[in-house]
Amino acid sequence: MGGGDGRIGEAEGGRLAARWWQWALSAPEDRSPVSDTTGRYADWRQPQDVWFLAGTYGGRVVRRCPIPSGVPVFFPVLNTQAVAVPFAGGPPRLEVKRAEAYLNGSPLELSEFSSKWFAVLGVPRRAWGLWCGLGPLPAGQFVLEIRAAAADGFWVDTTYHLTVE
Repeated sequence: MGGGDGRIGEAEGGRLAARWWQWALSAPEDRSPVSDTTGRYADWRQPQDVWFLAGTYGGRVVRRCPIPSGVPVFFPVLNTQAVAVPFAGGPPRLEVKRAEAYLNGSPLELSEFSSKWFAVLGVPRRAWGLWCGLGPLPAGQFVLEIRAAAADGFWVDTTYHLTVE
C-alpha cells in the first residue's frame, strides 16, 4: 500500500475502499467489526496484505484490539456506499461538516476515494469516503481517534486502543 508513509494513490485507494466494503458487508451481524463496540471482532477475516479497521454505524465507540506489525492499516473516517445504478452517475457522497483522525495525538492526512463498482452478494455497489492509510506500525501501543460529521446529522466519534504485536 503506497509508500512507507501510508500515502495511497487514487486508483489504489478506490480499490482498497471497495475491498474494505466487501470485507465489512460480508461479516454476519453477530460478528460484524462495524457493529462491534469493543474491538472483539476486529480480526474478523482480515486480508493478508492490509489490516482494515472498521467504521461504525454512527455515534461513540471505544475499541481495544491487537493488530499485527508489518502490515499497512486502512480505515474510513467518513464513508458511504450504495447499490450501483447503471448510467446514474458517480458514487454516493456525503456532505462533510467535519472529518479528522489522530494517531497518538498527531493529525493524520485524509484522502477522498471513490470506488468503481464492486459486488457484494452479487449486487453491484459503489463507494465514496474520506479514508486514511497508515504504513505498518511498529510494535507498541497506539491511540487512534476518529471524529467526523455529515450535514445530514450522521456523526462518528471512535477511539481505537491498538496494541501492535
